[in-house]
Amino acid sequence: MGGGEHRSLMPQMRLDELLSELQVRLNAVLATRDRVHALLDAVVSVGSDLDLETVLRRIVETATSLVDASYGALGVIGQEHTLVQFIPVGLTEEEIARIEHWPHGLGLLGLLIKDARPLRLARISDHPESYGFPPGHPPMGTFLGVPIRVRDEVFGNLYLTEKRGGGEFDEEDEGIVIALATAAGVAVENARLYEETRRRETWLQASSEITTSLLSGADSGDVLRLMAARAREMTGADLVMVLLPEEDGEPRAVTVRIAEGPGGEELVGTAFPAESVIGAVFTSAESVLEGDLQESDLPLSEYGYGPSVMVPLGAASAVRGVLSVSKRAGRMPFSVADLRMLEAFAGQATVALELAEARRDAERLGLLEDRDRIAKDLHDVVIQRLFAVAMTLMSAVRLVERPEATGRLQHAIDELDETIRQIRSTIFALQQPPGGAGEHSLRAQVVELVEGARGHLGFMPGLRLEGALDTRVGAETGDQMLAVVREALSNVVRHARASKADVSVEVVGDDLVVTICDNGVGIPAEGRRSGLRNMEERARALGGTMTVDSTPGEGSRLCWSVPL
Repeated sequence: MGGGEHRSLMPQMRLDELLSELQVRLNAVLATRDRVHALLDAVVSVGSDLDLETVLRRIVETATSLVDASYGALGVIGQEHTLVQFIPVGLTEEEIARIEHWPHGLGLLGLLIKDARPLRLARISDHPESYGFPPGHPPMGTFLGVPIRVRDEVFGNLYLTEKRGGGEFDEEDEGIVIALATAAGVAVENARLYEETRRRETWLQASSEITTSLLSGADSGDVLRLMAARAREMTGADLVMVLLPEEDGEPRAVTVRIAEGPGGEELVGTAFPAESVIGAVFTSAESVLEGDLQESDLPLSEYGYGPSVMVPLGAASAVRGVLSVSKRAGRMPFSVADLRMLEAFAGQATVALELAEARRDAERLGLLEDRDRIAKDLHDVVIQRLFAVAMTLMSAVRLVERPEATGRLQHAIDELDETIRQIRSTIFALQQPPGGAGEHSLRAQVVELVEGARGHLGFMPGLRLEGALDTRVGAETGDQMLAVVREALSNVVRHARASKADVSVEVVGDDLVVTICDNGVGIPAEGRRSGLRNMEERARALGGTMTVDSTPGEGSRLCWSVPL
């Protein structure tokens, strides 16, 4: 009886064992199915975006999720077989801040770069190539590394550490990550092609926009700002600078004239000597592709910038400046394709600048020729005829007996003399170059001052400009004279209560003479004279004098004279 019961229990126990084994295998199949579904979902997710940096981060996040890794990272390999970008996942902001520096591609990570094959370890520290972790890095044990290939090129490596639950990465984990890395290579290639196509389209639009702006007469400074903005848009850069040489500065040095991006305002005006990388681009007319600014002599690294491209604006014989494009440290470095695109963009923009300058030079030359012809006609024809009329009238004065007729003739002669002086002044003005410095000539600035006082006075002051003001008056004397005219007109506005005022600025012999008259109430004896003292001190500082004649109720006359 006992033996029979024992024999009946044996098949039942065997059945339980088989059912348990079947359950285990079924669970394994279900788990495998779930992982395959997760892998397929991951492949679709990785390939669903075309922004390269978004794709890279999604690859790391997906890999850590598929194999239950606590930490993951993707290292992008540069041209010199070092890590030029490191994208971590699983670290908090505080943990990242404590890490002294990101890996550069040495030790165990360097082994994966040199030997692009999957690597699986139970303990990182046991491998002979392990260098340890940088200061501040959290401890890590288990490791799985898989290369990501784009066509036949190793783009980077996936690093996964610390499998959750305390286990080790197995062959199935390795197979899943290898499959993901294959799909990731396709996604990276698609994102690259998309970015290249988008940038080429942006480049064509930007080149057309810049050429149209220049050839339609836009200011070159505005066009350079447009160039910087478009270059930043094309390359996805954080900072774009346009550097030009100083006309009177250090030879072969360049200064930041335009800066687009965070911290750009602080960099405007920064000079880069010939010994710097940017200075070398300017002097040699050769482009530079920098993977990391930390090892260069550029102060840009102090502002947190890393990968950079610098291209010359112009050919070797006539470099006009440098276009510098930078990204924040840690971002994806610029590629050779980026460099070639920027070179083509800068070259086309430079040609457009040269064409625009040539057009402006031609227009300026034509205007100068017209002015020169008008000035010659005024001098050789109009003034000579006026002289002849004045001489005739002067000879007729002696033939006229009536005093009132003589006075009228003398007045007509004086008017002719004044007209001749005004024409001479016009001839001097015509001889000034149009545009550029001519727009800010001394004559133009005096006219601007007088016209500006019109709204405050309620009438337009009279103005007479005579002599070679723009050729004989130096910069310092001109600045002092403008300050005197400004102060004198301000006094007329505030105190004179005048209905008429006249301003005269003349070069008389070797002196610059400024005369300002008004028909106001005059200068009271007890009034404040700080403005008058300032004008007198300006005259004395230049070795000149100032006199003021004032009659209560009849107006004032100020004469300011300095030697040239």
